[in-house]
Amino acid sequence: MNGFKDFMKASRFPFISVMVLPVVLGALGAFAWNGVWHWGRLLVTVIGAAAMHLFSNMINDLWDYRNETDTAAAETEGAIQTHSQYLTLGIWSEKKYAAWTWTMFALSLASGILLAVLSGYPVLLYGGFGALIAYYYVAPPIRFGYRGKGYSEFAIVVAFGVLPVVGSYYVQTSSFRWDAVLLSLPIGLLTTLILFNHHFLHWRADLKAGKMTLVVVFGERKAIRFSLLLAVLSYVTLIAAVAAGSLPWYALLALVTGLPLVKLYRGLKDENPSEAYLPLMGGALKASVSCGLVMGAALLIQGFWG
Repeated sequence: MNGFKDFMKASRFPFISVMVLPVVLGALGAFAWNGVWHWGRLLVTVIGAAAMHLFSNMINDLWDYRNETDTAAAETEGAIQTHSQYLTLGIWSEKKYAAWTWTMFALSLASGILLAVLSGYPVLLYGGFGALIAYYYVAPPIRFGYRGKGYSEFAIVVAFGVLPVVGSYYVQTSSFRWDAVLLSLPIGLLTTLILFNHHFLHWRADLKAGKMTLVVVFGERKAIRFSLLLAVLSYVTLIAAVAAGSLPWYALLALVTGLPLVKLYRGLKDENPSEAYLPLMGGALKASVSCGLVMGAALLIQGFWG
């Protein structure tokens, strides 16, 4: 039991909803638009996507440790450490951490192969692209998460929005549909907002370590405004999905989930201590989950009653 709890902490398992929700939304899209629902395929998709998400978390922590980014965070005054600290504190050896990391990759790969047999080989393309994004986010030689030109933000929209939603829809129907892309944008952008706000917690340490996130590149004042822009854009794409017919009109109720974010942004100054961004990151997570749930409920209603 202690080993399982250690794994949950090391892999940051509690944040798994940001991957499971898009997968479920893709399947609900297939149900609403095509009248298709395969429980078994959905279960395997959830397992594979969840394993890939945990692999992503752990491989990023592993390479941040090797690149000494985590050490910089520990040594920078005011920075909030967001990694599991299982490596920096010596709770797990690097060898053990790597073994668990690649076990998650193996589980995801096995799920992908099974789904490819059931639904078609393009499943492996969706999964393979997601795996490349997960690995090279901080791994050399690409390390696009360190480059600060918006690569990482674009990658998060793709990896936590487009790929899981469109991929899950494909698993259910063995076909592609543009409605699935539109459906993926609100949840993908809200997840990007979570990750972007996460950078505020240790941006000075990132600067010290040479990790050029957009928060580091923009500076605190401009980064806050870009964060707000991401939040607004998330709900604009929700309206666009409804306007295009990808979501029923009552999915607009999800706009209410963005209201708590307005209060949080109003409470920020141009410069803030790291602790001030914890509610903003938490607010983005709540908005992502609640907005996703409302979108999912709307698709479910549409599937049953049209």
